[in-house]
Amino acid sequence: MPCFSLKKLAERMPMSRFFREFLSVLFLLTAFWGCATAPHKQDVRPAVFYPPLPNPPRIQYLSSFSSARDVSAPQSKLAEFIVGKDPKEEYALKKPYGLSIFDGKIYVVDTQGPGYAVFDLKNKLLKGVPGAGAGRMRKPINLTIDRDGTKYVTDTGLNQVLAFDKDDNFLRAYGVKDQFKPGDAAVSGDRLYVSDLKNHEIQVLDKVSGTLLFKFAKAGAKEGELYYPTNMAVGPNGHLYVSETGNFRVQKFTLEGKPVRTYGQVGNRPGQFSRPRGIALDRQGNIYIVDAAFENIQIIDQEGRVLLFFGQPGNNREDINLPAGIVIDYENVPLFQQYADSKFKLEYLILVASQFGVSKVNVFGFGRMEGMDYTVPGPVRQKK
Repeated sequence: MPCFSLKKLAERMPMSRFFREFLSVLFLLTAFWGCATAPHKQDVRPAVFYPPLPNPPRIQYLSSFSSARDVSAPQSKLAEFIVGKDPKEEYALKKPYGLSIFDGKIYVVDTQGPGYAVFDLKNKLLKGVPGAGAGRMRKPINLTIDRDGTKYVTDTGLNQVLAFDKDDNFLRAYGVKDQFKPGDAAVSGDRLYVSDLKNHEIQVLDKVSGTLLFKFAKAGAKEGELYYPTNMAVGPNGHLYVSETGNFRVQKFTLEGKPVRTYGQVGNRPGQFSRPRGIALDRQGNIYIVDAAFENIQIIDQEGRVLLFFGQPGNNREDINLPAGIVIDYENVPLFQQYADSKFKLEYLILVASQFGVSKVNVFGFGRMEGMDYTVPGPVRQKK
């Protein structure tokens, strides 16, 4: 009912004096607070680009998601006054790690949830999924989503990988007692690759039955060896990329487990790492590596050359603090073009999870600015 009609209703309808006075008060409250609340909009600040203008930018910060307030319209002051504060608005991420995006929904593993959160961008809802029965999560770390929407969650409290369908129903668990301490999971065809933090190896399972097909690598620092393999990603060229926190590098394997090459070493210069974690690849094969110590993301090509780095710690919404997970997505770009500069045309999204700070999930967009000269294909170098 429109705001103005409340006053007319009080004037025209035959009613008791008490009810007439109640409507009059309601009208005053409505006029003061407003009849309806517009959809939530995040702080309007100057656009943040990497590299910064006047350089031709490649990446723009778009938006952040930390709580229900970031995805849904907040409760109106009038409704809050009459029925009290909606408890769903208080639901927020505590300490996220892994994340993914699928069909308009951002899935974020909350290590202190425990479980994973689902930011439904189309229906503007946020819900938590703790799992139930044998699928109840204890200390989930990472999450990957297959093409059919099946989610694989690594849980270091259960020492299992838990599978949930596209509607978040528990399907099955992988891993018997003492089999592994799963850090991350990656899917390729009918195989499920699991990084083992305990034995410093990769176990390859049948995706349906959970049968161990084979495993590769062992503890060490030589090529083909691993030390705390934390995160993984399957690249467009059909290779498995593993981030090693203990060896301060990223290692590239064939899907059969043969080592191909390594990227990076310990250090504090571009191309070096201190605490590498999340890893993702774009369709051109460029590698995006999260460093929790540097609190940024480095982009390197297949030859190991640093193309661009972006992100920094701080108290602004675009900042990342103790970043962990990263994912690249091409399918959901239309949902985020509205956040980009009107001349900046998005090609794909980069989502980053931070364990601390103002923003727990930051969404960046990779693209091109109209009217600017991009003489170097792909990402461009940024001077530090």
